[in-house]
Amino acid sequence: MILVTGSAGFIGANFVLDWLQIFDEPVVNVDKLTYAGNLRTLKSLQHNPLHIFVCADICDRAAMDELLAEYKPRAIIHLAAETHVDRSIHGPENFVLTNVVGTFTLLEAARSYWSRLNDAGKAEFRFLHVSTDEVFGSLSATDPQFSETTPYAPNSPYSATKAGSDHLVRAYHHTYGLPVLTTNCSNNYGPYQFPEKLIPLMIANALGGKPLPVYGDGQNVRDWLYVGDHCSAIREVLARGTPGETYNVGGWNEKKNLEVVHTLCDLLDQLRPKAGASYRDQISYVKDRPGHDRRYAIDARKLERELGWKPAETFETGLAKTVQWYLDNQEWSDEVASGDYRKWVETNYAQRA
Repeated sequence: MILVTGSAGFIGANFVLDWLQIFDEPVVNVDKLTYAGNLRTLKSLQHNPLHIFVCADICDRAAMDELLAEYKPRAIIHLAAETHVDRSIHGPENFVLTNVVGTFTLLEAARSYWSRLNDAGKAEFRFLHVSTDEVFGSLSATDPQFSETTPYAPNSPYSATKAGSDHLVRAYHHTYGLPVLTTNCSNNYGPYQFPEKLIPLMIANALGGKPLPVYGDGQNVRDWLYVGDHCSAIREVLARGTPGETYNVGGWNEKKNLEVVHTLCDLLDQLRPKAGASYRDQISYVKDRPGHDRRYAIDARKLERELGWKPAETFETGLAKTVQWYLDNQEWSDEVASGDYRKWVETNYAQRA
């Protein structure tokens, strides 16, 4: 039995769906069901006896203690987090509560549970914390990629709270001996991503005939990681990673934001053409967000060298799969675009016109 937090969200849901296609080991799926949690994503698991969904908040210590006592997982994969930089700028408090206090609460529950296991159970148990490359700050065009030893320099409330959670996880290993693992990943994309992030937002706006808002000059660089590749990396780290170690997970796909949008538009021009026009015509430039990091880039050689992992998808193959999925699943996209989401888009982009 494994326990996964945040598993009605984008990465968490993909991880659970992939896990239950590969293994017959049960999953306890814990999610608070905030705006970004969507049970429709997990609809195919509704009658699967290996999937147990629990609506709970990781900040609720009593609930976490009860779950661990009842299900006795051999591992916790901690994906629950507030993740959107723009939302953290408008409302940082939720990020502090979920990412810092929530991680602390879960670590305390895990430490208490782990301390009562027998020697074999203690040796087997793992707490795998999924984090981000944004904790390392921003790179110039000529800087080397982030490695596992790059000093932390978070620049947004989101990345600062994720950095805080990383430090707590590290401290619980060095102080208490809790067998933790940490992964720091680059920008994920793929099926079931909430349409506040760049790629699903651009797809939704393009199909809806709306402007495609590009921040600043569009030259900010990100490394892009297909979510299925990220899930396979998490599985490898869980199975064979060394407790106390951190592993960078990247796609080896550095792309400028404008390049990503252009590629998306070109794919949509092929797959869902508009009469006499290109989706590129909908691109608009909007005011940049405060403190927008210029470049992120991940050096994932440690993960390949020590565990043999490397991504299966190129950016081109992964993006083609992603665009086709959104075209085939517009009902899912329409459902998640709730009134709450629409209000958020108005709040964020109205100030950048």
